[in-house]
Amino acid sequence: MQPSGPLHLGNYHGALKNWIALQEEYDCYYFIADWHALTTLYEQPHLIGAYSMDVAIDWLSSGVDPEKSTLFVQSRIPEHAELHLILSMIVPVPWLERNPTYKEKQVEVDGVDMSSYGFLGYPVLQTADVVLYKADYVPVGIDQAPHLEISREIVRRFHGFYKKKVFIEPQAKISEVSKVKGLDGRKMSKSYNNAIFFTDTEKQVRKKVQSMLTDPQRARRDDPGDPDVCNLYPFHKLYSPLEMQKEIDADCRTASIGCGDCKLKLADTLLDGMRPIMERRRQWESKPGDVKEILDAGTLRAHAVARKTLEEAKASMKL
Repeated sequence: MQPSGPLHLGNYHGALKNWIALQEEYDCYYFIADWHALTTLYEQPHLIGAYSMDVAIDWLSSGVDPEKSTLFVQSRIPEHAELHLILSMIVPVPWLERNPTYKEKQVEVDGVDMSSYGFLGYPVLQTADVVLYKADYVPVGIDQAPHLEISREIVRRFHGFYKKKVFIEPQAKISEVSKVKGLDGRKMSKSYNNAIFFTDTEKQVRKKVQSMLTDPQRARRDDPGDPDVCNLYPFHKLYSPLEMQKEIDADCRTASIGCGDCKLKLADTLLDGMRPIMERRRQWESKPGDVKEILDAGTLRAHAVARKTLEEAKASMKL
């Protein structure tokens, strides 16, 4: 994950919950992609250190376990940069230009010039990030699976040139991803200012829930609503007991409950679900030294693996 600030519910349901499940079955490497963050924060690099600590704390608070997974910081392992440089020498520019994210992000990200070489070449750095650890799988949603194809193409091109299979072609580990919308109905995102964070206070969470977009066709209190088009109901599905979900569905359709009362119920159940993570977050925030020790230990473990793989790659090139 890129360290661009504290994590929100979209990050948690879209990735972290899956990561937590995967660590029970796989040998997982999770890293803070601080070099990748420079694609958008190149004018404010001083923010990345604090944001990296935020990400680490959110991971630990959510249940990512350093006893089961390797947690580390990308920039502290120079092999990522060196392999990125080597791979960049063999990657044709058209491969990078056809990446759909390259054009989408240039339109999506406001106020940042995304026409940099670093952003064009970020799939090469991503490839280095993955293949240094000889990863069999990368956990992604189905919409992101095509992004891994360029990594496989780069691996095949490397092996074709240097006649020795050093890397593994990474495959997508497709996961069911809960796509959480933001307060305004768009994708939850820091850049849209529509996110609920684990760093929010309970008062802030309640205020944000009160501001959430509801069924646009329900103009008056006695108008029947449709939970299927309301931005509140998906959150009820995530956080409210099943009986409450059924009750709200029926009451909304018959106008037996208003949007204001529905929001009050949602705020209560949402906070019930968030409190354990919020409490653990406060505990980890009070122990920054412990967080640093965890990242130090994970970085040492990851560095040993990355160094060995890079040595193999350079040997195959006779460098």
